[in-house]
Amino acid sequence: MQPATKYKRVLLKLSGEALMGEQGYGIDAEVLNYLAGELAQVHDLGTEIAVVVGGGNILRGKTAAAEGMDRAQSDYMGMLATVINALALQDALEHAGLSTRVQTGIEMPSVAEPFIRRRGIRHMEKGRIVILAAGTGNPYFTTDTAAALRAIELNCEVLLKATKVDGVYNADPMRVPTARRFREVSYMHAITMSLGVMDATALSLCGENHLPIVVFDMHARGKMCGIVRGEPGGTLVHDMSAGQDFVWDTSN
Repeated sequence: MQPATKYKRVLLKLSGEALMGEQGYGIDAEVLNYLAGELAQVHDLGTEIAVVVGGGNILRGKTAAAEGMDRAQSDYMGMLATVINALALQDALEHAGLSTRVQTGIEMPSVAEPFIRRRGIRHMEKGRIVILAAGTGNPYFTTDTAAALRAIELNCEVLLKATKVDGVYNADPMRVPTARRFREVSYMHAITMSLGVMDATALSLCGENHLPIVVFDMHARGKMCGIVRGEPGGTLVHDMSAGQDFVWDTSN
């Protein structure tokens, strides 16, 4: 008998930078294997999983555009970088014994399926981890927005955003020792205060569709599994009661 879980279907958003570990560029095999192990724990709970992965460890379209490249062209290059990461993650997951499918927003049938909503849902129902690459398939949209969109399309119950810190703070905790962590925060407060949870388009999509976001530390072993089980951890971004924008975390 599988343990009870709070969430039956989740979408995990991974940045490309998360995959490069301590390297300055590319993909760290140890990080991939670690993530595969963490996802295997969640999968063992019976939870259905989709993953959206970024490409910033290889190329960021917006950065290339700032250096003079055509924005649409650079964004398409960034989308292709996410496909490289998705294939690497797929390999690590399958070495861990998990069944996977990669679906892309840009059709490339030799390496992956095109994103088809009903097919993606069916894969998850069959216990396969669906890795979603190439963003929305359109330039000018971030992988944050792609994660929000795909989570809503696939009827996910929560969007899990893996980061380098253990939640959302009122200032950068790496630079400001007195920064305070939120236990909960509203979508609108996260947008208006520019808390860096996700971009405004992604947050608006989640808010309009009442999709909760949990921001957590990807380096904390077992944390993702605990969140899926309903244990406290990270910061919850969600609908809050009228007049309430946030709740401070008091556990530290």
